[in-house]
Amino acid sequence: MAYHSYLTLYWAFYLSYLLSLSHAQGTTSFNLPFKAVNLGAWLVTEGWMKPSLFNGIINKDLLDGTQVQFMSTKLQTYLSAENGGGTNVVADRTSASGWETFRLWRIDKSSFNFRVFNKQFVGLGNKGNTVAVSRAPSASETFQIIRKDGDPNRVRIKATNGFFLQATSRTSVTADYGGSGWEDSNPSVFKMTIITTLKGEYQVTNGYGPDRAPQIMKDHWNTYITEEDFSFMSSKGLNAVRIPVGWWIAHDPAPPKPFVGGSLEALDNAFRWARKYGMKVIVDLHAVQGSQNGNEHSGTRDGYQEWGDSNIQDTVAVIDFLAKRYANNPSLGAIELINEPLAPGVTLDNLKKYYQAGYDAVRKYTSSAYVILSNRLGPADPKELLPFGRNLNRVVIDVHYYNLYSSMFNQMNVQQNIDYIYNQRASELSTVTTSNGPLSFVGEWTAEFAFNGASMQDYQRFAQAQQAVYGKATFGWSYWAYKCSHNHWSLRWMIENNYIKL
Repeated sequence: MAYHSYLTLYWAFYLSYLLSLSHAQGTTSFNLPFKAVNLGAWLVTEGWMKPSLFNGIINKDLLDGTQVQFMSTKLQTYLSAENGGGTNVVADRTSASGWETFRLWRIDKSSFNFRVFNKQFVGLGNKGNTVAVSRAPSASETFQIIRKDGDPNRVRIKATNGFFLQATSRTSVTADYGGSGWEDSNPSVFKMTIITTLKGEYQVTNGYGPDRAPQIMKDHWNTYITEEDFSFMSSKGLNAVRIPVGWWIAHDPAPPKPFVGGSLEALDNAFRWARKYGMKVIVDLHAVQGSQNGNEHSGTRDGYQEWGDSNIQDTVAVIDFLAKRYANNPSLGAIELINEPLAPGVTLDNLKKYYQAGYDAVRKYTSSAYVILSNRLGPADPKELLPFGRNLNRVVIDVHYYNLYSSMFNQMNVQQNIDYIYNQRASELSTVTTSNGPLSFVGEWTAEFAFNGASMQDYQRFAQAQQAVYGKATFGWSYWAYKCSHNHWSLRWMIENNYIKL
């Protein structure tokens, strides 16, 4: 009995030892900390990075999510959804703000729905008046924007009853004008002001439409990132790529419209190339249903942030799909559960609920791949996920650092930007880098900054400072991005032109 117990203990110890060796070897093969780069604008469109992708779209300035305002040329007042929506549309404002701003849902090159401040849609009332009461658009909430030749921001708005909207008084906007003409005194003529636009995946696919979008996107995916790029990255010392993907990839090859199939094949190619060149892949769920931050790179249609508790199950299903597909691929380094959730719209409770479910989904298929938890943007404590993460195995906290997007940086000279990295950023990173908790990851940073007129040497020094500080992140860093039409955002351009050495 004693001998049997001894053998049992011996084999238990030996198996435990083998497992520990296997775990250690798996950890070593990751070669942490990573020096990585984001393959942004590849499988999730960001128009500012590749504007030419939108060049073939008719009325490319009127895409989904474009925010517009309409001023009556006769009254010199703006159309307004009274109370932000829920009642009549009037024309009684001499200046424009939120209630006077309409977000476009594009139907085709000239037909649109108008979504108002409180998320209702402009439509026709029972007496031909114009209202904003419907929560879902139908035919009566569809309008054509007719642009004047040679003056595209001078428009008339045609309703489905065949008549044009007209503002005959400040309190009366009706769809009953049958005349023509573009003179200022015409009550159906409006001056359209475009406030802002979105250029993401929804905009490019819906803009081209179902006949053209599949080929446009296929050509983009096949040429923007190729095997040669992986060869280049590996040869320059990069050992990982962070690849943004959208939720629609889980529905490939026939995702819900207007998205088109094909991005999954491109991701499969990336895994094959990564394996060939000895690199790891971080799959980053960059865009989720409902939009976690309202930015164009979240796959949003109109810029509203609507991801919440009701979206968690569907988002976990995407993570489950990705984990199941790539768990046994030796190039899988990590799965990032969501990119840049924005506080306070994404609550901490909902985020932790999702992170637990997403973590569990990954762990169904792999115990070795890391699970990355993105910190919230906005008014949130950068340490808020640390207690949660300590209860999980092989997890990473992702932070994004840009000396941009704040007026504070507009006042800084070059040296002040560099000092900010060595002082403030180093301090911020240290707060999420602990010895007994999740690893830390600077998942996005760039050598671009807000100072105008910086020299090549200035950019070199700024990049070197970030490499030195972010190199202390225990999981590593990832530059945004590999390619971009703006040179200093493009790591390839920066390397080829001797701005950055790895």
